[in-house]
Amino acid sequence: MGGNRYEFDLRNFSFRKAGHRVTSALWRGLKFVLTVLSLAIVGYAVVALFYSTDEEKRLKAENRHYEELYPSLPPKVSRLGKDLKALSASDDVIYKDIFRSEPPADDPMSSLDVFFGSDSIPDTKLVFYTAEKADRLMAMAPEVDSLFQVIVGILKDGSYVMPPMQMPLKNVSYTQTGAGTGSKINPFYTTTAHHDGVDFIVAQGTPVFAPADGVVSDVTHSLKGDGNTVTIKHKGGYITRYAHLSDIFVSQGQSVRKGARIACAGMSGNSYAPHLHYEVRRDSTVLDPLNYIFASVTPEEYTNMEYMARHTRQSMD
Repeated sequence: MGGNRYEFDLRNFSFRKAGHRVTSALWRGLKFVLTVLSLAIVGYAVVALFYSTDEEKRLKAENRHYEELYPSLPPKVSRLGKDLKALSASDDVIYKDIFRSEPPADDPMSSLDVFFGSDSIPDTKLVFYTAEKADRLMAMAPEVDSLFQVIVGILKDGSYVMPPMQMPLKNVSYTQTGAGTGSKINPFYTTTAHHDGVDFIVAQGTPVFAPADGVVSDVTHSLKGDGNTVTIKHKGGYITRYAHLSDIFVSQGQSVRKGARIACAGMSGNSYAPHLHYEVRRDSTVLDPLNYIFASVTPEEYTNMEYMARHTRQSMD
């Protein structure tokens, strides 16, 4: 019968090509698969439409709860906004009463963006300002380069001693920075007096840590003046001093390592509120403590701390 395959059909008692049966079987199988898939899709749609899983029930319940809750939210938000404004005004009054100066913005240095970020400044002014600034920077470049060479030379010198560069407190933001060094108003006598350190406004009992290795040279317990104080001598003639402490954990003559807890902040002596008064000296010269903490904070935080220390007119002691 040539190259074709034939099979005997018992029903009709005749021969037929085998390929017809295979094609028919394949078609029946395909129809069966399509029928099963269609039924599965219809069944899933019915189940999804009339029945919900536990997770779907929970989400629907949450949505209903939110729908019921939403109408009461706008009035609450409005009242909250008024309360926040009242609190902000109250904080400003308290700040003025304590520090005798205008309260700073949330970010004191953000006002610089008013100039640099404004689209209303004429292009010519921006061009002239940029050119003038570039000329000044270019003129300063040799001086900066020379200064860096001096710094590198000092650091290469084996006899150079690093000053105490670590913050005596942890997790302090610029908003907790009070008066810095210089002439400040004394809160008790309301007259100007020289302030030899920087005030960090922290809670009573906040741990105070040694900013560098050293030896405790003095421990004073007093109810007057600077209150309880600790003085530490460091290498290179540097001295750090901590005033208005509550608890003291070191004794005179004791060696301390960098980062060791030496005391807790408080308001002993003549202190307007709990804080740490921190001083840095070299031999008998009073130094600005903020110049020795910049390695412990971000540049933005340090800039804001400098701003707060300079513009806070009243000290805490």
